Amino acid sequence: MQEKLQKVLSHSGIASRRAAEKLILNGRVKINGRIAQVGDKVEVNKDEITVDNKEINLISLNLVYYLVHKPLGYTCTTQDKHAKKLITELVPTSPKVWPVGRLDKNSSGLIILTNDGDLTHQLTHPSFEHSKEYEVILNKNITPDFIAHMKKGVQLEEGRAQADKITKIDNKKFKLILHQGWKRQIRRMCLVLGYKVLELKRTSIGPIKLGNLKVGQYKKIKNVPLS
Repeated sequence: MQEKLQKVLSHSGIASRRAAEKLILNGRVKINGRIAQVGDKVEVNKDEITVDNKEINLISLNLVYYLVHKPLGYTCTTQDKHAKKLITELVPTSPKVWPVGRLDKNSSGLIILTNDGDLTHQLTHPSFEHSKEYEVILNKNITPDFIAHMKKGVQLEEGRAQADKITKIDNKKFKLILHQGWKRQIRRMCLVLGYKVLELKRTSIGPIKLGNLKVGQYKKIKNVPLS
């Protein structure tokens, strides 16, 4: 079955459909050795597709979506020779999927694994501003000053990092909602304010909730609602 080239590129995780069209328009994509054109169609199991003269591994357009409760100690990538445990080891090996975004090795909670490039773009590109919710436990008691600074913003290398909403749960635990997604952002914000994060768990991504999913388990869903 033939599918539009930009759709195949997107679902293979190369780029969003819009970005895939730009790759094609710039002459960077070839089909069986010839320069591709926008609107070209390909067969996933037959045609050879290259981007910048590098062959890409086409995947089936059978899209899958897994909600995973990431345990501590797992690295959110598809391959890393230094990682002892990969998040992809928790879900079926076929079709091939990848994690959307990241949770650092010492954090737990909700992460989505999929082979849908469009969804990956929508959930990771900052322009879409999908909020995420976390539960955090600190090494010492939370003060009103800490809450105020988290709301007002903390200066990091990338710019001002601030919570959309923060709620104190008990002396050392709080719930945080933010749409920014900088590397180890919450840990770094707390460190600037003199606190160390002992536990960090993501409980939601946009409207998608972790719910009662147990640590290390996954749930396959039909689609990912973004609103």
